[in-house]
Amino acid sequence: MILPSRLPPVSPATKFLLVSLLRVGALAAFVGGVATLAGGVGYGVLAGALIVFAAFGYYAWKLAQLSDWLREPTAATLPDADGLWGDVLIQLYRMLRDERLSRQSLADTLSRFQQAASALPDGAVMLDNAYNIVWLNPTAETHWDISRRDDRMQTITYLIRYPEFIEYLNARQYGVPLTMKLTRADVGGAPKELVFTVQLVPFGDEQMLLLSRDITEYERLETIRRDFVANVSHELRTPITVLSGFLETMTTAATAGTGSPVLLEKALAHMSAQAARMQRLVEDLLTLSRLEDESHRLAEAPINVPELVHALAAEAEQLSNGRHTISVGAAPIWLIGNRDEITSAFSNLITNAVRYTPPGGKIDVTWELEDGAPLFRVADSGEGIAPEHIPRLTERFYRVDRGRSQATGGTGLGLAIVKHVLMRHGGRLEIKSSRAVNEHGTQFTARFPIARACASEPRPQAVAA
Repeated sequence: MILPSRLPPVSPATKFLLVSLLRVGALAAFVGGVATLAGGVGYGVLAGALIVFAAFGYYAWKLAQLSDWLREPTAATLPDADGLWGDVLIQLYRMLRDERLSRQSLADTLSRFQQAASALPDGAVMLDNAYNIVWLNPTAETHWDISRRDDRMQTITYLIRYPEFIEYLNARQYGVPLTMKLTRADVGGAPKELVFTVQLVPFGDEQMLLLSRDITEYERLETIRRDFVANVSHELRTPITVLSGFLETMTTAATAGTGSPVLLEKALAHMSAQAARMQRLVEDLLTLSRLEDESHRLAEAPINVPELVHALAAEAEQLSNGRHTISVGAAPIWLIGNRDEITSAFSNLITNAVRYTPPGGKIDVTWELEDGAPLFRVADSGEGIAPEHIPRLTERFYRVDRGRSQATGGTGLGLAIVKHVLMRHGGRLEIKSSRAVNEHGTQFTARFPIARACASEPRPQAVAA
């Protein structure tokens, strides 16, 4: 018969029992032997029995203390003992300490995770397999208009009822984003359309993370870019077509020998006008690009605005050629700013008034202080602008009447330039218009901060390059 080379390991409970029995038996035998030698066998048996019962009572007492402690296991209430019970209680204390440290570590990790997820610019909603909301960050609360406190463990499809969203969840197309357009109320209560991308990401044991990103501003800029390219193409197509047409006509006439000085003069006049139009468009595009460049530093100096306003009004008189009545009122107030940019903004406002005011109309140009703040105002007696057009007037190439704008030679970038110039100077543009029969016309007001006003020019004026 072959005996095993190693005995099976003894469990801690068995070891504790065997050692306890051995210690109690040894102590009972020793005390019983001493009592037998001192008083006989009867005394020995009685002494040994007392030792056994005393040990049983001690172990029962410690077991009761351990039972009470297990109902509320804290380090402060852990029983104290020596010997085997001391070893057992020390092991229990170490287990309790390790468990407490592990729990604290998990709590710290969870807290850091929640803090990191709460700081994400994207929305994050943790869902279980039944689409119940387990957790969400503040951004997701804003995106979906739901509450982390009130809507926890609610089914998300009960709260977000967009059909395309529900279809996307049911399809579980992980990794494929969904673009959604939602309607929300802004601060004033007016409806506002928002655009989100939504993506479902699986993780863990049948759990999902619903990520959302607000791309409203990106979509707006992308729309502006597309409109900008389309408008520039449209604006350049007309003059290029005219130039190409006249060049082809002149070439054909020269080849056939049928050209005449009158035809040549007419063609050159039209070609020069269209070339000038393209040049103005390119110059305005370059100006607008420079104004939008954040790295382009604003070179400032005191500007003699009264002198500037009178000079621009004189140019407007030449452009009007006597068709309008232009009045100027300029207070002796100077402005701290960039002369070239301010000149461009003021010139655009005055030129627009001349171009879009019918003959016989009146144009009032004013430079003054209002409540201590400088303002430049151009008011005309034109036909007026419908209210739905006013919020979009400063958009690139936006025109109320495209045909009339092209006839007057405008590029469609003037008010966009004005808006960016005022923004760089901390100002704003206000537009008021009326189409009433008895009082019609439009008023453009450029308002500047109080700090930009100055009474005089203390040193030679610097002109920004």
